[in-house]
Amino acid sequence: MRDDTHRVTPGSVVAAGPRPGAAASTLHLLEEAVESHDPKAARALAPAGDAAAATLMGSVADNAGALDVVDFSARYVDETGAGAGADDSSWTAQVVLTWGFEGFDREPASAEVAVTFVPDGETVAIRRFGGVGDGIEPLWLQGPLDVRRSDEALVMVASSRPGAAREAATYARRVARGTVVVRRVLPDWQPSAVIEVPASAAALDTTLDAAEGTYAGIAAVTTTVDGSGSPDAPVHVFVNPDVTRGLRGAGAQVVMSHELVHVATDAATSAVDLWLLEGFADYVALRDVTLPLSTTAARAIEQVRRDGAPRQLPGPAEFDTRATDLEAAYELAWLACATLADEVGERALLDVYRRASNGTPMEDALRRHGTTVEALIEQWRDRLASLSS
Repeated sequence: MRDDTHRVTPGSVVAAGPRPGAAASTLHLLEEAVESHDPKAARALAPAGDAAAATLMGSVADNAGALDVVDFSARYVDETGAGAGADDSSWTAQVVLTWGFEGFDREPASAEVAVTFVPDGETVAIRRFGGVGDGIEPLWLQGPLDVRRSDEALVMVASSRPGAAREAATYARRVARGTVVVRRVLPDWQPSAVIEVPASAAALDTTLDAAEGTYAGIAAVTTTVDGSGSPDAPVHVFVNPDVTRGLRGAGAQVVMSHELVHVATDAATSAVDLWLLEGFADYVALRDVTLPLSTTAARAIEQVRRDGAPRQLPGPAEFDTRATDLEAAYELAWLACATLADEVGERALLDVYRRASNGTPMEDALRRHGTTVEALIEQWRDRLASLSS
């Protein structure tokens, strides 16, 4: 009798579905490629015949070299999803990545990042990082970057942006000028800043794992790289290029100086009241700008003329990134800080900010300089009334 039974030789068939062990081995090879800045080794981790994935993986190693990535590690956690179609054998898993930029990040970032794996013969390849709307997508893992580095700043711009190299140089100059601005008020700051510029406003949301449109209306945000509130987490400035490219030179510089104040004061993990946090950053950024109040406070003046002077200093609702009068909120906060500096002096303003940053209640911090929140609000409202008359 003829035997049509198919005899399987052990090891000749690769099981379908997620293969965590093989994926972990691939991640180990990724660690080696990143550590050695070897784009050829990184491209070999892409699926055979997938040119886009090969380009991405090569750029990861190139970016690692340009950014001087250190402390990189990748640990497989668990699969979170399967491929989209019946013929798609890929799967997505959460991978704990750690990384830092030498000379800038005091401690490495650590976050779960979605990674798409693809069976590739007896091995497993990597198709992409992120892309499933679950977790951050570090910019240096998204594709090629144009990078500028100095002793004081590390600037990276998505190479997919038109004129990315020119943009990177422009941002580097803004950081250099902003450093001078910040040190006029905070002379003890040792300048060190990382500036990340994704391809678009939508890409900024993706980078930070924010809901679509969260950062559409703001020029930049200073926050922790890994989305944590840890005081040890690296803090970078993330730029919305769709907004900043529409700003004139002076406005774009004020934005960068403002964000550098946040870097210098560890604002990303601070519990300071938002009116003081944002108002102080604008106070420093605008301190020596020779523009009339009709320009620098135009939206606040318009709001006061329309609605009257607010009875409370701006808080979380006013600083929501989707708030209708968000720009006015920043200007109102700045005017509150400018009012405080006029009443008790710039040194006192700085002292109030530092004490509030260290956990001192606002009333106690102000009382040391002979004033109160109520008195400040009254003086601030008088100033707003004068400006809007």
